[in-house]
Amino acid sequence: MKRTASARKSSSASGTSTRRKAPADPRFAVCVRNDGYEASLERNKIYSVLPDEDAERDGDLRVVDESGEDYLFSADRFVA
Repeated sequence: MKRTASARKSSSASGTSTRRKAPADPRFAVCVRNDGYEASLERNKIYSVLPDEDAERDGDLRVVDESGEDYLFSADRFVA
């Protein structure tokens, strides 16, 4: 019996995986300052925070509001 071309190939560990990465643990922060953003932020409310390395380097957090939209706010407005 003659082997097919695919049977002769050996598996390569460097191939890409179709598995999804496990989602990062959800992050949350409490708004402690909303001055200037009273319409957008509620003090003492818990907000979901999305990972954003660029924003964090600049001292900001990417916060998700009730509508599901995300916005950048200064991290000093929140306690994580």
